[in-house]
Amino acid sequence: MTKESLAAINATLNATSTVLLLLAFVFIKRKQVKAHAWTMIAALTTSATFLVFYITSYVVFGERSSGVQSGPVKTFYLLLLLSHVVLAVVMLPMIIMALVRAYNRQWARHHKIASPAFFIWFYVSVTGVVVYWMLYHLFPSMKA
Repeated sequence: MTKESLAAINATLNATSTVLLLLAFVFIKRKQVKAHAWTMIAALTTSATFLVFYITSYVVFGERSSGVQSGPVKTFYLLLLLSHVVLAVVMLPMIIMALVRAYNRQWARHHKIASPAFFIWFYVSVTGVVVYWMLYHLFPSMKA
């Protein structure tokens, strides 16, 4: 397995998490609680699988540099990457708290943490795909 193929798998897992999160959001808005719960479990499983693959990729292959010269595109990429990484770290305890509160049937407390966690998780999933696209598809074509 190459770094590129593992990165494509990771991007697919992020995209899948995004779709599952949107479905779970629709289910809870329609008060389809069981469908929401199962979809959130699937999103959690998909994101956890991504994390395992990402750490494996990092350990086996190391980091990948964009190779883009300084300028507005590189600045945008670095700011996007920074927000992605910081929010990925922030969301983890939020997701755990939301999961524990749902498990304990503390619905008001669950909703209080799950709402912001959802939007952060959604952002992190989407930006994960964008970062992949920029790093593996946009930037190689920009090299001289």
